[in-house]
Amino acid sequence: MNQDSFNKEDLIRMLNADEDDRIVLFKKSREITDLQIGNKVYLRGLIEYSNVCIKDCLYCGIRKSNKNTQRYTVSDEDVLQCARYALENNYGSIAIQAGERTDKIFISKITSLLQKIKELSNGKLGVTLSLGEQTLDTYKEWFDAGAHRYLLRIETSNRELYSKIHPDNALHSFDKRIEALQNIRKAGFQLGTGVMIGLPYQTIENLADDLLFLKAMDVDMVGMGPYIEHLETPLNEVHHLLHSRQERLDLTFKMIASLRILMKDINIVAATALQAIDKMGREKAIRYGANILMPNITPGNFRNNYKLYQDKPCTDENAADCSSCIDVRMNMIGSQIGYNEWGDSKHFKKQKQV
Repeated sequence: MNQDSFNKEDLIRMLNADEDDRIVLFKKSREITDLQIGNKVYLRGLIEYSNVCIKDCLYCGIRKSNKNTQRYTVSDEDVLQCARYALENNYGSIAIQAGERTDKIFISKITSLLQKIKELSNGKLGVTLSLGEQTLDTYKEWFDAGAHRYLLRIETSNRELYSKIHPDNALHSFDKRIEALQNIRKAGFQLGTGVMIGLPYQTIENLADDLLFLKAMDVDMVGMGPYIEHLETPLNEVHHLLHSRQERLDLTFKMIASLRILMKDINIVAATALQAIDKMGREKAIRYGANILMPNITPGNFRNNYKLYQDKPCTDENAADCSSCIDVRMNMIGSQIGYNEWGDSKHFKKQKQV
């Protein structure tokens, strides 16, 4: 079947695949990955810049109302040291992630850091941002300062479900989220988004719609992973349709494989959250179609405070610990690392040529 002819019912069947059908699904996604993407995995050294956030999302451990979180912002000097580490270790790219802020001080600080990172690396380091909903002018400012990829997860493309996992106020608007995604593309960025898999209230039909949403948005990269509860959030109290973490993990693998078949040339992240359930979760995701790894290079003393979900892995490690095991883990599954490469989305490059 031609991938462009996939409909919702086809995707539901793929997501409901039993043990035998999963083998076929994963084999097909691997074939497409090898053919369209190749056997390289690209690195994004992750800097968790700050856990200060104006949002109050019901699933997130660093939500504004969580008074038990020790707030922090990494100093400029430490951010530049992280960038220097990525450069010296041939990562090719970094990703700066933070809780959401829209004040002028924050916006200017990010602009300044981007300029310094570009100067530090002589333009060699690619930069992905994941800093939430901003105005078109802010996106343009950051793009002009040197960032070229932006990840803003929709979390779910279902408007009703979105309202169930966010507070009911103007600051958490589904429409504003969509507008922000459109503005990211207008600003010139490679557009990234993603969903959580196994949310309370979520159905297989919702997830099939999510895949169709990603296709309709014509995204360049996707970061999606299993929903994992945080004990100090309202959503932790809600009954799950997908009871076990293992079910959510298995469904995440099927989502990755299905997305690779549906959108054959985009970048797909092997999310860190997979490791919270299975120590080899990221490696399995790569086998099934993912091609991006985001090793954490945040200074170790901050990591435990950027806890979006429970049981976050690698909070007691430093950047060197993460780097030392990357080659070993990739060799275990027969993948190569694209050192000193930005690893930009092939989908984005093709669209620019049209």
